[in-house]
Amino acid sequence: MYLALYRKYRPTTFDKIVGQEHVTKTLRNQILNDQIGHAYLFCGSRGTGKTTCAKVFARAINCQHPVDGSPCGECEVCKALKENNAIDIIEIDAASNNGVEEIRDLREKVKYPPTVGRYKVYIIDEVHMLTASAFNALLKTLEEPPTHAVFILATTEVHRLPATILSRVLRFDFKLINTQTIAKLLTDIFKQSNIIAEESAINLIATAGQGSVRDALSIADMCASFSNNNIKYDDVVSVLGVSDKQTIYNLGSAILEERIKDFFTEFTDIVKAGKNLLVTANDLTKFFRDLLVIKTCGDDLAKNEYNDEMLAKLKDLAEKFDVTKLNEAMQAFSQIEAELKYSLNPQLLIETTALGLLSADVKKN
Repeated sequence: MYLALYRKYRPTTFDKIVGQEHVTKTLRNQILNDQIGHAYLFCGSRGTGKTTCAKVFARAINCQHPVDGSPCGECEVCKALKENNAIDIIEIDAASNNGVEEIRDLREKVKYPPTVGRYKVYIIDEVHMLTASAFNALLKTLEEPPTHAVFILATTEVHRLPATILSRVLRFDFKLINTQTIAKLLTDIFKQSNIIAEESAINLIATAGQGSVRDALSIADMCASFSNNNIKYDDVVSVLGVSDKQTIYNLGSAILEERIKDFFTEFTDIVKAGKNLLVTANDLTKFFRDLLVIKTCGDDLAKNEYNDEMLAKLKDLAEKFDVTKLNEAMQAFSQIEAELKYSLNPQLLIETTALGLLSADVKKN
């Protein structure tokens, strides 16, 4: 049975979890020092490793012979807890089990001791979806849990949790993962999976993940299928519905240099090709942002994004315009991104935004 990449390569030890060293180091030390808390809160954006870290921690605190704080994977307890139906690790989806009755049922069952290891671990995902009554029912258990129970709450919207819950948990904030780290992870996974990929293709996939390992691996899965495990840059462009860097350069430079005919010609080709216009607007926002960075900070921060030839073009273009002009262009396209999601005519919205950046002299003519 085929397993998606993000499932096949899901970490089973703390050292395999990337980009969250501030979390994994603390949890490891708690295990090594036998200072296990009774309630934890893992919060952060999707795909940053919250549930994965919760599962590793749940197995580690029950492991008979932990290795540097991680589960050994060899002892009887580790083998028993590897199964998805392990009764000492209970995963609850709060999005579909958010009522007070479900939490009352949990309160009754938490009294029973674990059957295999030292702890019975409850992982409550998307905990912010619980109702107010359900939170109240959970509160007493979090305050005075049985000694064998550990709760791990996971959420993408920590601001929706009551202060009474927040005050009773150890909070860990999971960060978005930088593009270079995701790119390195993709390179390692492709090597293990016998998938060939161009470096530019890997960088584009990593960028498209927007800080989420799971999103990046899902995109990688699609690209591998599309290209029959030989991923080229153009394949990723096709799968994502984005435009290549040269096309975005042509479009962005035409806007800045007020070459109206060139802009409409290039943009019409994008529309005819069926590209996602929301993605095109995002690409233009990033293009103007990169020009601003090159203008104000030099090209070091953009070297991982562009080849030498394109970087030279960007430097030349950035020198022609002042910071105000570049910032105005970036903000103009950034502001319409939300509107594009619901617009009945996204093409017209992008065109009018570009025309709005024209100087007064051009508008008069």
